[in-house]
Amino acid sequence: MHASILARQIPRASVVAVADAFEDTAASVAAELQVAAMSVDELLASPQIDAIAICTPSPTHVELIIRAAEVGKAVFCEKPLSTDIGEVDRALAAVERSGTPFMVGFNRRFDPGHRSVQRAVQSGAVGDVQLARITSRDPALPPPGYVEGSGGIFVDMTIHDFDMARFVVGSPVVAVFATGAVLIDPAIGAAGDIDTAVVVLTHANGAITTIDNSRQAVYGYDQRVEVMGSKGMATSDNVAKDNGRLFTADGARGANLQHFFLERYRESFVNEWEAFIDYVADGGPSPVPGSAGRAPVVIGQAAWQSVREGRTITVEQG
Repeated sequence: MHASILARQIPRASVVAVADAFEDTAASVAAELQVAAMSVDELLASPQIDAIAICTPSPTHVELIIRAAEVGKAVFCEKPLSTDIGEVDRALAAVERSGTPFMVGFNRRFDPGHRSVQRAVQSGAVGDVQLARITSRDPALPPPGYVEGSGGIFVDMTIHDFDMARFVVGSPVVAVFATGAVLIDPAIGAAGDIDTAVVVLTHANGAITTIDNSRQAVYGYDQRVEVMGSKGMATSDNVAKDNGRLFTADGARGANLQHFFLERYRESFVNEWEAFIDYVADGGPSPVPGSAGRAPVVIGQAAWQSVREGRTITVEQG
């Protein structure tokens, strides 16, 4: 789907290609999408490649961003840019030196429901923002191997919510308090992580956001955003597998929630990709600039510090 969107909008002199550490995977995907398969070196060296999307494991992001920036490719990079803020800064410095277009992959900004909340705040419809609430709960536990290399729940999972808090409230985060526990799987604790968390963010405008996370919601992928202000409230609710309802003498029943992010956020991923292509083609400000990729990492590190020390951590416009 993404390749077909790209193919409709890039110049004819350009090509669409995929690269993967596993050559068989790259060849299979390329055949399915009817595009070229290249190595990373070939992709970066090709004069027919105008932009790259970095959707690789997080530890590889920084070096790929730098290499792409050095050869003048426009860059889309999935979150997190890195789990280390020093490495984030190194990547963003390379982007700034090159002047190449750069966009961070926070797809939830492009979800129609979540964006409607942001627009309600931006337009003044909810008045002065007082409280925001974000619920993000996965339907099933990640593999232990994934947890070990993820950087932990705050920079892997909650990072989306940190970005969403800044996005919908429209104000930077200046203080973080977090608490968490291992209530689902001891293996996650053994890997040095937690599987259940609550975070309280204080924004520069005085608003307060609460975030709750769970690695296992047995009823489905639970995704809710709410902002309350002096004039009212804006919400973005869960999406069920279908909107059918059964009513009987025994009560009402409906479909469960969509299973995971590929179903729930399918439209947002397409919208995000189209925004990147328009940005590369037309110029202008980045839809999600590097600073928006840096701030949630700062907040995530502060959240871990808060859990360890049991206190509120002040951050500089995180």
